Amino acid sequence: MTRVGLYPGTFDPMHNGHLDILARAVKLVDKLVIGVAINTGKGPLFSLEERVEMVRRETAHLSAIAEIEVRPFETLLMHFARSIGAGVIVRGLRAFSDFEYEFQMTAMNQQLDREIETVFLMADPRHQAVASKLVKEIASLGGDISPFVSKGIAQEVLRKVRGA
Repeated sequence: MTRVGLYPGTFDPMHNGHLDILARAVKLVDKLVIGVAINTGKGPLFSLEERVEMVRRETAHLSAIAEIEVRPFETLLMHFARSIGAGVIVRGLRAFSDFEYEFQMTAMNQQLDREIETVFLMADPRHQAVASKLVKEIASLGGDISPFVSKGIAQEVLRKVRGA
């Protein structure tokens, strides 16, 4: 039986914290679906298509460990998880402030489907402060984002914030 996991996120942009969680998540499952949330309410910097492509490119090397699939979704997370046959949802925790939100989300998700477990992976201390929102803000104000994202992502973020 194939163990399928789901790692959902907006990935606007994907940063080193996401990659750290993904590198550890692939060790827990046979197949990992990376669900790219449409979430227009967050006002993404990148289009859905751009985010899906960035995630595919940045995670291609992980396919040596587990099967990787990158898919956009706009449904309820638990509906999406069920539709792909996921038995586990992987979430990253950076700080105590994340825990309260994730605790509530997990409780609600269990009410929707008790068969799907949620697994939390603590962020590596080097990445605990990294957030997509902060990466975009630093870039828009002329700061150096290279410690927080790959070289390719940094170039794309800078292109977007400069309007090129």
